[in-house]
Amino acid sequence: MKELLRSTDPTIMAFATALLEGEDIDCFQMDVNMSILEGGIGIFPRRLMVRSDDHASAERVMRDNDIPLR
Repeated sequence: MKELLRSTDPTIMAFATALLEGEDIDCFQMDVNMSILEGGIGIFPRRLMVRSDDHASAERVMRDNDIPLR
């Protein structure tokens, strides 16, 4: 798995996940529990992971929808 996106904004993560699922690209959010434990103050980012084979397609989906990757 490769990291596609890192963000402290849960709305961006939800939107990116929905876009990827709409394109049949499997994804997984990491560090969700840690970001919840910190109380929502936005210190710990969540990471969105995709399979290595899907990484290029997933990047294209993010760029097409103006979601910054870095």
